[in-house]
Amino acid sequence: MKGIINKIWMLLVVSLIAGACQEDELTVLNPNATTVVSLSATDIVLEESNVGQDALTVNWTEPDFGFSAAAQYKLLIDLEGGDFSTAQTITTGSQLSKTFETAELNKILVGLGAEPKEAGNFIVKVMAVLSKTVSIDSDVMSFTATPYADKLDLSSPWGVVGSAYNDWGGAGPDAPFYKVQGQPGVYVAYVTLKDGEFKIRKDNDWTVNYGDDGLDGTLEPGGANIPVTAGTYKITFNENDLTYTIELYSWGIVGSAYNDWGGAGPDAQLQYDPFTDTWRIQVKLLTGEFKFRLNNDWGVNYGDDGGDGTLEPGGANIVVDEGYYEIIVNFNDFTYTMQETQIFGVVGSGYNDWGNAGPDFPFQKDFGNEGMYYIDEITLLDGEIKFRVNNDWTVNYGDDGLDGTLEEGGANIPTTAGVYRIELDFTNPSSPTYSITQK
Repeated sequence: MKGIINKIWMLLVVSLIAGACQEDELTVLNPNATTVVSLSATDIVLEESNVGQDALTVNWTEPDFGFSAAAQYKLLIDLEGGDFSTAQTITTGSQLSKTFETAELNKILVGLGAEPKEAGNFIVKVMAVLSKTVSIDSDVMSFTATPYADKLDLSSPWGVVGSAYNDWGGAGPDAPFYKVQGQPGVYVAYVTLKDGEFKIRKDNDWTVNYGDDGLDGTLEPGGANIPVTAGTYKITFNENDLTYTIELYSWGIVGSAYNDWGGAGPDAQLQYDPFTDTWRIQVKLLTGEFKFRLNNDWGVNYGDDGGDGTLEPGGANIVVDEGYYEIIVNFNDFTYTMQETQIFGVVGSGYNDWGNAGPDFPFQKDFGNEGMYYIDEITLLDGEIKFRVNNDWTVNYGDDGLDGTLEEGGANIPTTAGVYRIELDFTNPSSPTYSITQK
């Protein structure tokens, strides 16, 4: 019996040693592993007339990790002199190349702050990611590129007015309609309405206005108010035949990374950006997964099967680490980008008991004005507030002289109970300003 027990122990020891050896073989990274990047061009002039044509291809080699590994790759582009901390990041999955179409590359460069029609210097590198803690960076490559102005002008003179939106014009301008590309005379408004009524009018004025006498989808000059219940809508207005449609419409983020797949509240709502014809959001996400879906419902949802930045109907969940992100989705070509960002918020006894009663109230970017942020409607209490970044005191702003100019770490700003619109102006980062207007 003793001999049998000894043999069993020997087998266990041999198994443990063999397993340890195999584990070492799998986890010892080749210290010389590298990936080499090459560019199809190093001096690029982007022209709007070349939209749809390829502008730049980045290729890289597969590293010899010293063991079999399925790496995921990220391509990072930054301004020359940057450290890639605020780079534009493109996830390519397991692919060893990325080709940028003209408009796609232009959007990235302008997003980095490049001046249209001026040559700028940029840097690029590739990260081969094996896990959250193990990755390999390529050498940094440089290129010169001249972008073009890529802001669209989809503005129109038409707007939505009513008790359902702006108290018939008494509480602010009408909700704008935007041109629909390729459809002259057709306009679309994305608007959140209250229980009430609305009409469509021109130039924020009653001289030309339309209602619907029979509630049949056909508009008449000076026609009857159109009743609506509270919700977020897409209103399509056809000036050619004076018809309209209205439908519930909101794109949102759902997942374990945000709202427990809808069990912990509504989806994080994306905002329409008419200057790029995309949908955007700045949002805090948890470590987990997410997808995009329409109207807080699974009838229409998108994921990313290849982890390559392209969306597929019902596609795979998108994996993300905890952080604050700006996410941009293009539902014309079903692509998306996401990068870490800073989100300004309101904190204080005048809102959330200095963060003890919940997160800060987040500002939205003003898409048409870089460096501008706003909160359209916030309910404040008697007390004081400040503005800070990412629900943290590391970066915070107050107003030492109560003169509308912000100072980092400055004095608390007193508030009186009421409903307000707040704007932050960081177009001059060395002397930012703010305004608080009661609604």
